[in-house]
Amino acid sequence: MPVNLTAPDPADLHPIAGVRLGVTEAAIRKAHRKDLTVVLIDAGASVAGVFTQNRFCAAPVQVCREHLAGGQGIRALLINTGNANAGTGEDGLARARASCMALARQLSLEPEQVLPFSTGVIMESLPLERIEAGLPGALADARADHWVRAAESIMTTDTVPKAFSAQVMIGGAKVSISGIAKGAGMIRPNMATMLGFIATDACVDQAVLRPMVKALAEGSFNRITIDGDTSTNDSFVVIASNKAAHAPITSLDSLDGRALQAAIAGVAQKLAQAIVRDGEGATKFIAIQVEGGKTGEECRQVAYAIAHSPLVKTAFFASDPNLGRILAAVGYAGIDDLDQTKIDLYLDDVHVAAQGGRNPAYREEDGQRVMKQSEIVVRVVLGRGSATDTVWTCDLSHDYVSINADYRS
Repeated sequence: MPVNLTAPDPADLHPIAGVRLGVTEAAIRKAHRKDLTVVLIDAGASVAGVFTQNRFCAAPVQVCREHLAGGQGIRALLINTGNANAGTGEDGLARARASCMALARQLSLEPEQVLPFSTGVIMESLPLERIEAGLPGALADARADHWVRAAESIMTTDTVPKAFSAQVMIGGAKVSISGIAKGAGMIRPNMATMLGFIATDACVDQAVLRPMVKALAEGSFNRITIDGDTSTNDSFVVIASNKAAHAPITSLDSLDGRALQAAIAGVAQKLAQAIVRDGEGATKFIAIQVEGGKTGEECRQVAYAIAHSPLVKTAFFASDPNLGRILAAVGYAGIDDLDQTKIDLYLDDVHVAAQGGRNPAYREEDGQRVMKQSEIVVRVVLGRGSATDTVWTCDLSHDYVSINADYRS
């Protein structure tokens, strides 16, 4: 069961002018499940994306990068689940490109105007013929209000679809934002086994959208980890359909630019946190906040050391306040000149360690009270500077092993 996360209500998702989503059952891996999605984008939209940093990246990631760099204007996304088309060599690239050609023919577009996305099992050939056969059904299903259907279609080991919306006033006009994501395991920053798609009807210059997407990813999807594994297929794309009734945003430093980025960031963070809440086998949602670092980078370094420790994660699963494990992770995070006598550790409101040692006022029952909660904040104060950063993670349960042991069956 996900941690304090419920399935979205379709009525809560705002349609985005100039964007339609269609879903069908193509039997890509299993019959009788939604597994093929198209996102149709009107001409004149701005589209930008960021992708996995894994050097063994999947074929669709390579093709997406090529097509975005081509500058022909993206008009459609093609998303399949059940097959990652990763570890498939030249054949995988050929199949990814052929899937773009198939959708482009249906829409009278150039193949370079289509972005392909795949998620699922690695090192299996993409069933191109099933995708081609499913395209007419997905296109016939395309509607502006199908955000939740699309969120369901891109799921793999997710237990609930992930979709959120927001609205904001920009230049006197109401602007809508809607987004979906998938991911539950093989999740580590620098993107993870996740797909994320956000669309807005805001008017944003293409040159502005590129840096905006990078900043959005840094503040959301690059701040989550479930198991420390960086996947081959991670992709995060933002679409600005340029349909809203306000002047185009040409600078991120403008009042409108900052307002729009903040509103989209809110949706992106909710999607990212939903991935952690639905982490494979997760029973607890944990925010690890590191303060007092010299730089944000070293704060993240410490936060990830804690978040990736199997000993820390299993202690949270057991509700066991074996908190020396957290201090040990801080110590091996790789900060060579760290002064342990300046470190403080908190669990929510409980002050556990002070100046590198056990707080004399700390009681084991207070730590256990917090550890039993479904949502926990771990706060580490390094005493080295004024930087701070936060990473979101979950515990590690028996179910995580079972889910991943059975993944291909």
